[in-house]
Amino acid sequence: MNYSVVAIDDEPPALQLIAEYIEKTPGLKLIGRFENPLKASEYLRENHADIVFADIHMPDLTGIELVRLLEKGPKVIFTTAYEKYAIEGYKLEVVDYLLKPFSYEEFLAAVNKAIKQIRLEQKALTNVSANEKFLFLKSDYKIKRINFDDILYIEGLKDYVKVYIQNSPRPVISLSTMKLIESKLPEEKFMRVHKSFIVNLGRVDTVERGRIVFGKTYIPVGEQYKDKFQKFLDRNFL
Repeated sequence: MNYSVVAIDDEPPALQLIAEYIEKTPGLKLIGRFENPLKASEYLRENHADIVFADIHMPDLTGIELVRLLEKGPKVIFTTAYEKYAIEGYKLEVVDYLLKPFSYEEFLAAVNKAIKQIRLEQKALTNVSANEKFLFLKSDYKIKRINFDDILYIEGLKDYVKVYIQNSPRPVISLSTMKLIESKLPEEKFMRVHKSFIVNLGRVDTVERGRIVFGKTYIPVGEQYKDKFQKFLDRNFL
C-alpha cells in the first residue's frame, strides 16, 4: 500500500529536501508540494492525504493554523527551525516534530510513527460493528454514527470511501474499501451498481439513460451490475 503525502514549506531548499526524502522512501507517494500554505490548505480541502509535512513558521498561514483548518484527518508531521513551537504542535496531536536540519533517519522515524497510527486505525475499522439501522465509521479523528436511511450513495477511492449523506454539505471520508463497507450494509437496502459506487435503493428516484441521478451527480451503472439493477427496477415498475 502506498501512503499519499503532501509537503508544505515556504523555503524551496527545505521543500526540495523533504520531497527527495519522500521520493526515496518505499511506500510513500508525493501527491503535492507547496511553498504557499494557502494553496496547500485549499488543496487539502478537496483531496485526502495520509501524511502531511508542514513547516510551522510561514507567511499568511502558519503550520499550526493550517492544521487547525484540516478536516479530513491526515497525520501531520511539523518541520521547523524553531524549537519553541514543539509544545503547541503536540497540543494539536501531531504525529511528530522535526527540528531543522533533520536527517533522513529522523524523517523515516517520523514516517513510521505516522504509518503505525494509520494501520491501527485501519485495524479498528475492520472491527466496526453494523446492524440493521446504522454503522460506525472512523473519520477525521472521530468515530461517527451513520444511519443507513440517511445515506444517498457511497463512492470508493482506492483505500478510502466517501459516504454521501442526505442534507449534508460534505461526505464522510473514511479509510476503508468498498468490499469491506459493502459487507456491513444490509443487502435489501443497498446495491453496488459500479465498481466505485454503492447506492441506497430507497433513495433512488430518478434514472436517466442508464445513470442514477442524485441532484447534479450522475452515477453510472456498470456493465456487470446492469442486470441486477434492472431486476430491481422491474420489481418496482408500474
